Amino acid sequence: MFRMLLAFAVLAVASFAPARVKESPAPGAPDSATVAPEAPAAAPAPRADGGKTRVVVIPVRDQIADPILYILRRGLKSAGKDDWVILDMKTPGGRVDTALAMMEALDKFEGRTATYVNDEAVSAGAFIASVTQEIYFAPKGVIGAAAAVSSEGADIPETMRLKINSYLKAKVRAYSQDRGFRSQVIAAMMDKDFELKIGETLIKPKGELLSLTDTEAAKTYGNPPKTLLSAGTFKSIEALLDRKLGAGNYVIEKLEVTWSEDLAQWLTRLAPLFLGLGLLCLFIEFKLGSFGLFGVVGGALLLLVFFGSYVTGLSGHEPVVFFALGLLMVLVEIFFFPGVVAVALTGLVLMLGSLLWAMADIWPSQPVTFSGDLFVRPLVNLGIGVLVAGGFGLALARFLPRRVLFQRLVVSEAATAAAQVAGVAPEVAAGFAALLGAEGIAATGLFPGGQVEIDGRRFEARVEVGAVPAGTPVRVVQVSDFGLIVEPLST
Repeated sequence: MFRMLLAFAVLAVASFAPARVKESPAPGAPDSATVAPEAPAAAPAPRADGGKTRVVVIPVRDQIADPILYILRRGLKSAGKDDWVILDMKTPGGRVDTALAMMEALDKFEGRTATYVNDEAVSAGAFIASVTQEIYFAPKGVIGAAAAVSSEGADIPETMRLKINSYLKAKVRAYSQDRGFRSQVIAAMMDKDFELKIGETLIKPKGELLSLTDTEAAKTYGNPPKTLLSAGTFKSIEALLDRKLGAGNYVIEKLEVTWSEDLAQWLTRLAPLFLGLGLLCLFIEFKLGSFGLFGVVGGALLLLVFFGSYVTGLSGHEPVVFFALGLLMVLVEIFFFPGVVAVALTGLVLMLGSLLWAMADIWPSQPVTFSGDLFVRPLVNLGIGVLVAGGFGLALARFLPRRVLFQRLVVSEAATAAAQVAGVAPEVAAGFAALLGAEGIAATGLFPGGQVEIDGRRFEARVEVGAVPAGTPVRVVQVSDFGLIVEPLST
């Protein structure tokens, strides 16, 4: 069984490959850039300790879908307060629910965020950009046309459209308050009946959706003058960083969406099934009392749960470490300290708790609040998994060996051998006493309890130290009211 733990740890290390990251130092000289009026919010200053600022560039490309949410969430959780996260955006839009989840993740991040429109942020892309602290543009970049439509691109019924628009406007206002004209601009992008007027200047009349080019977004309005939306136009992200941080003062890490994000969509949907089958396989392995196929399959299925949670950005490596620790405590209880109970119980709590942790969206920089939103889905997944394992386990119990290793968690000798001697007639008990010094073989594995065979008869027995595999020659060294105590014969 210890080999099962070792195999589980090896699989964990092999499976949790990090997202593809391209790390590149700052270039020596900046690209030429056309700079808009001064941005309303300052970019991160160079680090006070003289080190280079870490800039995490996350691609938001093509249709907004779950894989982009996963890599965004993972990138934000890996970044610190002194880091700068930039969305490299070129998207025609996508799913509103995914966009809202991305907006919520960006709002939770305590470091600096920006969007680089390279070269379009349409529909859901505009919503996501509105949450970042700055919005920069590539030359000829375009943002806007953010009206909600159906998944097929068709108009939605009027009542539903009004509800969606009202909700999205409130979300944008909540995320982008105190950022100039941003909430008004986004409202004009999503609602054709919204009139955008600043002072005496009419920017968008009723009856059409607003879209802005980089130069239009950089125009100033009001008193004191503020840019409409843009914090600047740059030919590249490197040129932007050279201007804001200084050449040579930053290191870029570019994340990329890989096959693992696409796979994670299915892993998260099938997580309850993987949980149930994984726990069932480990249960069968414990019942069989050896390491084999069920242990490997069970560990692999649970690793898929952890891997899916890691790829989706819900957790890091920590939950799998705690799961392995819990499994180790259960094995220690079974093999070395049967009857203590507390050790195995703690191990089981760690195992189940680590599975729950892996599926909860916990942010490293924020306190954990035990809210329904945070734990409802993980608890449902875990509950379904336990029910699947329990149901199949009960159905298969009659076909599995009776020598259940879990019985060692409660004093094994009392459970398996008390009825063997205690309470029987004196003459029968005397027959057991005659077995002292007798030799036989371990009919089952002794971990530490099991059965031995002496002169063609089977008796409940245990070893005082360690474990004895089935088939090992043994000698009876003690007979008590609770069974035989044996030791392996030296060869």
